[in-house]
Formats: sequence, C-alpha cells, structure tokens
Amino acid sequence: MGEVHGLDFIDDRTLVIANRDGLVAIFALPSGEPAGRQCDIVPIREITGGLFCKLKTPGSVAARHESRGRVSLLVCNNYRDRVTRQVVDRWGYRAWKNQALLKRGLSIPDGIALSHDGQWIAVSSHGTNDVKLYNMSARLGPDTEPAGILQNANYPHGLRFTGDDRQILVADAGSPLLHVYDRDAGWSGSRTPSRSVAVLDDETFGRGRASVEEGGPKGLDIDRSNSVVAVTCEEQTLAFFSLTSITGRPPKFEPS
Repeated sequence: MGEVHGLDFIDDRTLVIANRDGLVAIFALPSGEPAGRQCDIVPIREITGGLFCKLKTPGSVAARHESRGRVSLLVCNNYRDRVTRQVVDRWGYRAWKNQALLKRGLSIPDGIALSHDGQWIAVSSHGTNDVKLYNMSARLGPDTEPAGILQNANYPHGLRFTGDDRQILVADAGSPLLHVYDRDAGWSGSRTPSRSVAVLDDETFGRGRASVEEGGPKGLDIDRSNSVVAVTCEEQTLAFFSLTSITGRPPKFEPS
C-alpha cells in the first residue's frame, strides 16, 4: 500500500483499498478477532486497469456485487476526473473487464457511494463543489449526464446513503460540517442540504485549515446497524456520532 485514500469491504473478510500512487489492492483479512493484534499481510491481487483504461490516482472505491459471483470495483480516479469500473471474479480477483464508467461533470471525484437498493451512484466532485447522482437503471458511460446534484457542499469528500436510502450524508472538507440531503420523491434534480451539523470544534478545524479546501471531515461511514456514523480527518483520527444526532430523526431500516 502506498498513498492510501479509500477502501471498501467486498465481504467481511476481503478488503479493497485505493492508493493514489496508482494501484488498487485487494487483501484477505486474517481469521480470528482483530482486536489487540498486529499482522503483516500482502495483497492477494493488485489491479492497475486495462490497456485502454489504466487506473490513475485511484482515491476512493466502492464494491458492487454482480451476477455469477463477480464484483464491480467502482474507482474514483481523482486527477483523471473519472470513475472507472473494474470487474473481478471471486476466485483470485483477476480483473477481466476494465471500462471508463463516468466522467461528465466530474472534477476531482473524491468519494463514491452506492445506494442499498442498487439504483444510484453518488460521486463527490471536489472541483465543482457538489455531489453528482447517476441512475444505474440507465446505461452508463463517460458522457452520461448526472440525474441529480447535491449543492452547497463546499468541498465534498466522503459520502454515504443511510440504510433506508432516504438520505445522503456528505462530509465537507472545507468546513467543520456534515451535510444531510433528503431524497423526497426521488434523487433526480438539484437540492440543498436539509440539515448541516458540526462534527469538529473550532480549534480542531482551525489546526487543519491549510487552505479553504482543508480542515473539515473527509472520511465517512455508517455502520451496518444504521445507527452509528464514523468520521475522520487529519486532525481528528476517528470520531463516532449517533445517526439520529446527525439526521435529526430516528433511522428507519430493516436489515436484509
């Protein structure tokens, strides 16, 4: 691993990590409980992309399960301003398909998330100060226009759908805030945050304020129970909040 930036679990024991130095690496986690242990492991596969679709500065990645035991790795190529799709099998994770998936409207895509119903891809676009939403029921390609846009996010980074897909949380690297967006009738069209909540105090935010683009939260995730939000940035390694305190309402989620 080099300049580690984003990660996702393919399953409970397999982790895919995006490195801005040019590789996506897949690791099998050791068996047993992780607490209190240190282990040195090597990747079971390193993915660089295909001849006409090389990975370049991969920063964030989302794993999507497909038919026939295959997995799509959706990778934000930060400084190529595009999202690529690498399809791997579950037996050795060799990539058999590489394609440019999304590009139009993206400028430094810093984060990516998939809705739980499999219908939407959300991509944070640092350079355009918004989040683009793409409908997966349509055929996707580099010229596909976003179906929805989340505005007023300053410098969006990590993002996640809540477990019921009714809301999206967006970490704003340019402020101490997490922004909450409501789906309403659907994710198409433009919308502004319904709620914004500070997750850093002024002192912590100020320490990381090297530029207008920095200082705020970057990494973001929601636990499987849909009740805990995890947030990270350089000045605050890891912090946890109840989802209710961020969204302002109790979560509605029935695990599948």
